[in-house]
Amino acid sequence: MNLQVLTSRIAGALSLVGVALTSGAAHAAQPFVVQDIRIEGLKRVEPGTVFAYLPIKQGATFDDDKASESIRALYATGFFNDVRISTEGNVVIVHVQERPAVGTIDFAGIHEFDKENLTKALSAVGLSQGRYYDKALVDKAEQELKRQYLTRGYYAAEVTTTITPIDRNRVAILFSVAEGPSAKIRQINFIGNNVFSTDTLRDEMQMSTPNWFSWYTKNDLYAKDKLTGDLERIRTYYLNRGYLEFNFESTQVSLSPDKKEMYLTVTLHEGEPYTVSSIKLAGNLLDREAEVKKLVNIKPGERFSAEKLQATTKAIVDKLGEYGYAFATVNALPQIDQEHHKVDLTLQVDPSRRVYVRHINVVGNTRTRDEVVRREMRQLESSWFDSNRLALSKDRVNRLGYFTDVDVTTVPVEGSPDQVDVDVKVSEKPTGAITLGAGFSSTDKVVLSAGISQDNVFGSGTSLALNVNTAKTYRTLTLTQVDPYFTVDGIKRITDVYYRTSYPLYYYTDTSFRIITVGADLKFGIPFSEADTVYFGAGLEQNRLSIDSSTPQSYKDYVSEFGSVVNNVPLTAAWARDNRDSALVPSRGYFFQANGEVGTPLGNTEYYKTDVQAQYYYSFSRGFILGLNFQGGYGNGFAGKAYPIFKNYYAGGIGSVRGYESGSLGPTDKTTGDPIGGSRMVVANVEMTFPLPGTGWDRTLRVFTFMDAGNVWGTEGNSNGANGLRYSYGAGLEWISPIGPLKLSLGFPLIRHATDKYQVFQFQIGTSF
Repeated sequence: MNLQVLTSRIAGALSLVGVALTSGAAHAAQPFVVQDIRIEGLKRVEPGTVFAYLPIKQGATFDDDKASESIRALYATGFFNDVRISTEGNVVIVHVQERPAVGTIDFAGIHEFDKENLTKALSAVGLSQGRYYDKALVDKAEQELKRQYLTRGYYAAEVTTTITPIDRNRVAILFSVAEGPSAKIRQINFIGNNVFSTDTLRDEMQMSTPNWFSWYTKNDLYAKDKLTGDLERIRTYYLNRGYLEFNFESTQVSLSPDKKEMYLTVTLHEGEPYTVSSIKLAGNLLDREAEVKKLVNIKPGERFSAEKLQATTKAIVDKLGEYGYAFATVNALPQIDQEHHKVDLTLQVDPSRRVYVRHINVVGNTRTRDEVVRREMRQLESSWFDSNRLALSKDRVNRLGYFTDVDVTTVPVEGSPDQVDVDVKVSEKPTGAITLGAGFSSTDKVVLSAGISQDNVFGSGTSLALNVNTAKTYRTLTLTQVDPYFTVDGIKRITDVYYRTSYPLYYYTDTSFRIITVGADLKFGIPFSEADTVYFGAGLEQNRLSIDSSTPQSYKDYVSEFGSVVNNVPLTAAWARDNRDSALVPSRGYFFQANGEVGTPLGNTEYYKTDVQAQYYYSFSRGFILGLNFQGGYGNGFAGKAYPIFKNYYAGGIGSVRGYESGSLGPTDKTTGDPIGGSRMVVANVEMTFPLPGTGWDRTLRVFTFMDAGNVWGTEGNSNGANGLRYSYGAGLEWISPIGPLKLSLGFPLIRHATDKYQVFQFQIGTSF
C-alpha cells in the first residue's frame, strides 16, 4: 500500500478518535448551571431562531439529557446537517452546520410540459426556491416529475437530478429529462362480451387506439383515471340496458418492451338482462300520490334502466322540494328474482320536514354589490323553500357573467328544524376587457376589430362598451351602455351611439359608392316571464349616400328623389324568447324573436319592416343534433314614399344560403349588374351536426351536413333577377378553437340561373390576441 495513503488513513482514524473523546468528555461532565450559551457555524440562520428552538436557557442546569434533547430539537428544525454540543467551563457551545438553501430550480429536456406548471407541481410536494435542501424531498420531487410524465403516456421518460453548490451556502437543482416516445394504446380488447360487440364498448370509452385526430384529442394516451372513467361508462351502459349482474372480473394493462405501446384487456361478466316486474311507491307521499306517479317513467314489463330510475328519483325529490321539503329522499329498494331475471322496485319516499328560508347570504362578492346578486334570486327570504326557484336563481346569477363559480347551498338553522339559510357563494372574475382582434373571411378578407368594455361598472351590474370593427364592406364604431335593472321591476335600458360605413355592393364594379350612417337609439326591454322579453325603442339617424358615375342606377334614382342626405326617426318593437341549453353550441331547445321597425314622419322616410327568426334544436342521439333555422323579412314604404334602399335585405353565403356568393342573391341593377338587395327576404336552413369521427363526443369539433333555401325580392323597376327560391346542399366543419370560432363549408347550388354567382368553398375565422 502507498505510504502516503496509509499515513492519511491513520491520521483520519486518530481524528475520529479525538472527536469521540471530545464528545465523550463533554457528556461525562458533571451537571452545572449554564452561565452562557455560544452558537458557532451560523451563516444564514439568525441566532435568535436557534435560541428559540434550543431547550437550554441561561441559568438552567445542564446535563447529558439536556444535551441530547438540544441536539434532537435542532435537528428537527430541518435547518442543519450536523449539530454538536461541547462545553468550556460553565459555557455551552453549540456547533452547527447549516443545510444549504435551494437557490434555483431548473429543467432541461422539457418539451411536453410548461416549466411554470412543473414548478407549481414540485412546490405542491414541498420543493421550492428558498427552502432548505433536503435529499429526501428532492427524491420525492423527482418521482412527482415521473408521475407527471406517466399521466401523458411517457413511460420511457427518465429523470436525472443534478445538485450544484453555489454562493452563500445555496444549491442549484437541475432536473434533466429524457422524455422518450409517448406510449400509444395499440389495442383495447374485451373478453366475455357476447351481447354487445367490442366496437360498441370501445365507442363508450374516451381512450382509443391512434387515429387521424389523436394529435388533437390525445385519446390514445393511457391514464389510470381515464381508464376508471371509461370502465364506469361501460358499467352504466350495461345497467341502462338491464344487466344488473354485470361486473368487471379483471383489467390488465401491459406495456411493450420498448415502452412505446400499451395493451388493455378487460374481462367482464355480462349476465342476463332484467325486466321490471312491478314498481311501487311507499312512504309518506303527502297525499300527492297521483302527482308523484306521473313522475315515474319506468313501466312494468320494460327493461330495467339505471338512468331512468335515477331520473325518476331525482324528479320526485325535486317535486317535493318545490313544496318546501328541502331534505326529501327517495330510496330505490329492489327485490331481484334471479331465476326469472326480474326485479321488483319499491321507491321509499321520505319527505322529511318542511322548511322555509330564513336568510339568503351572499358570500365572496368583493366587487359586485349584494343587490346585483339578490335581484336575480327567485327564492325569497321568509318563504317556503322551493328547489325549482333555487335552481332558477343559481342559473340567473350564473348568466350574469360576473363570476367564475356560483355555489348555492342550504344550511340548517341551529335550534330551528323548520328553517334553513341559503348561502350563495360566488367567485369574482375580471369583467373589464381590452380586446384586439383580427379575422379573415372569404368575403371581407382581413377584418380588424378593437374594443374596451366593462360589464360590471363599479359593481353595479351596468355594462359599458366601445367597439370598432373594420371590414371591406361594413365598418362600425359603436358605444353601448346597458342597464339591466333600469327599474326595480327588471326593465332593461339599452343605449347605442354608432357610426357606420357600408359598401352594399359586392364589388363587381370599381366604385367609391358608400353609405355613411350616424345615429343613436334607446331601447327598453321588459321581461314578462323567465324566458320572454319585449323591447320598445326609438332612434335618430342620418344616412349619407355618396355616389359616383359607376353607382348602380337604382341608388342614383333614390338620391335624385330623396337627396343624398336622408334623416330617419325609427320606432322599434320586438319580442324574444330563448330556452336553448347553450347559446354557443346548442343541442336542444328553441329560440324565437320578432322585430318591427317603423320610419316615422319626423324624418324623411316613412316605411315599415318586420323581421322574424326561429331556431329549433333536437338531439336524437348522443352528439347528433338536428338544427332548424328560419329567417324572414318584409319591408315597404307608406304615405306614398318608397322603401329606403339602404334598409334592403341581402342573402347568400355563410349564415344564409351557402354555395352562392355572399349578398349576391336577389335583384341586380340593370346597368351595372351589382346586387342591390330587396325589401323581402326568406332564408331556411336544415343542418345535421355530429362529432368528427375519431374525436369521441367533443362538442368543440364537429362536422355538419346542410340544406339551405332562400332568396331576396324587390319592387324596384330598374332591377333584374330570378324570383324563385335558390337551394343548396353541402357539408362543413365547425371548430371552437383556442384562437376563435372557425367555420368551413362546401356548398353546391341545386338551382342555377345565368345571373347567379357561385362560391363553393366559404369560410370564416375570428381570432383575438
